Amino acid sequence: MSTQEQSAAASTPEGTTHSPDVVVVGAGTAGCYAAATIARDGYDVVVLERKTEDEAGHIACGDALKGADAFPESIPKSHLEPAFTNTGVDHGRFEIPQEDTVLEIPIPGELAVIDRWEYGRRIIDGAENAGADFHYDTVVQNVTQEPDGGPVTGVEAVHKGDPRTYEAEVVIDAAGSLSVLQDHVDFSNSTFDTNVDYSHFCSAYREIVHVEEPVEWSDALVFKPTERAAGYLWYFPRTETEINAGLGFQMTEEPMKLVDDLKYDLENRAEFDGAAVDDKLGAALPTRRPYDSAVHPGYVAIGDAAGHVNPTTGGGIAGAAYAGKYAAEAIIAGLEDGDLGEKALWEYNERVMDHFGARYAALDVYNILSTAVDVDELMGLLAAMPGEKLAEALYSGSTSIGPKLALESLLNSRGHWGTIWNLFQTKRRADDLLELYEHYPDHPAALAHWQQRRDELMEAVYETTGADPKY
Repeated sequence: MSTQEQSAAASTPEGTTHSPDVVVVGAGTAGCYAAATIARDGYDVVVLERKTEDEAGHIACGDALKGADAFPESIPKSHLEPAFTNTGVDHGRFEIPQEDTVLEIPIPGELAVIDRWEYGRRIIDGAENAGADFHYDTVVQNVTQEPDGGPVTGVEAVHKGDPRTYEAEVVIDAAGSLSVLQDHVDFSNSTFDTNVDYSHFCSAYREIVHVEEPVEWSDALVFKPTERAAGYLWYFPRTETEINAGLGFQMTEEPMKLVDDLKYDLENRAEFDGAAVDDKLGAALPTRRPYDSAVHPGYVAIGDAAGHVNPTTGGGIAGAAYAGKYAAEAIIAGLEDGDLGEKALWEYNERVMDHFGARYAALDVYNILSTAVDVDELMGLLAAMPGEKLAEALYSGSTSIGPKLALESLLNSRGHWGTIWNLFQTKRRADDLLELYEHYPDHPAALAHWQQRRDELMEAVYETTGADPKY
């Protein structure tokens, strides 16, 4: 037990009680950046991590980092850079077997492929350097809260079989996708988003593959659809000879059949002859819009626990870092003012929506479209579109798909006319949604009216795409 931990702990017959200013649950990107930001301001922060100290930071990830040029200052980028193993990646490579074609798609902004475990160690180290205290081997089992949906007051956990209670002014939920903490909070007196279902999430599995000869596509992120519309394969080069090979698929699908698709593809790619495979890991991630609100008195959700992931690419590292920063800064202001109610924390919601939340909500419209389109039709559509337009659609939430481009795509699509027209109409719905999110309300009392308008726009999305309602 560290000196800081000893000073903050009190032993009781029921276990050990700690009383920091802030408890962060989860030592991922969002949790570490939140903890570092708050600790640098002089507050006492404890991060609870279920893994051992040796395993902490070891997370299943595609290892691709978009936005590598911009990270919050609380953990300096220079501290992270040794984990950046490939900074030469500048485009995506979409392999479309159905159309016997490969699309080269530019990716805007600085990009890197990282060693995710080394990166995980470095963000933990960075938060510790800022003054945060980490409690490993600590599994949170419950959230403590005042009666009748009142403020959250802490968490109950177990450390190597021994019960621990953490009393805090604020609990930060950085516990990842489908966070169990949210099952234990009564949100009836706040606007915290509870419209969350397992179908809004994707499962991912990845292996690290070592090859003898350099791959010729070491400057690209490689994507390939599975034979079923539910999934896609990826090959992200950490180096010329070390590849992160993975698979993403909706949780509604049977995982082992899709993992077999990855195994089959690996066995039939010439560049992987004689390859060695290690470090097999799986995880879940959101493929949905960000939470409408991720605050409750004394409680804030960040990162994957609040849907802060690009729903079309699965990228979430940079967004999680900024979500941690924005939440921390709202909490610091609340600690200084003695007010950590929903309204006081609301600015965090606004900053997330302004930075990336609106864009991710618009991108989710294209995810919805993909559920209603036959995989062969979808691949024909992708093959017919210029690469720069696909890049806009994948990363900006909108793209300039006008009548001229629609006509050109029709001529190139060899008969996928209905899908092209559907995309053209869907793009208009996505633009409407993006505009609404850019006018996200500035206080909780206005959220219900905003949600009513958003839900009307979503009805238009479902009608246009023919997809089943997602929310």
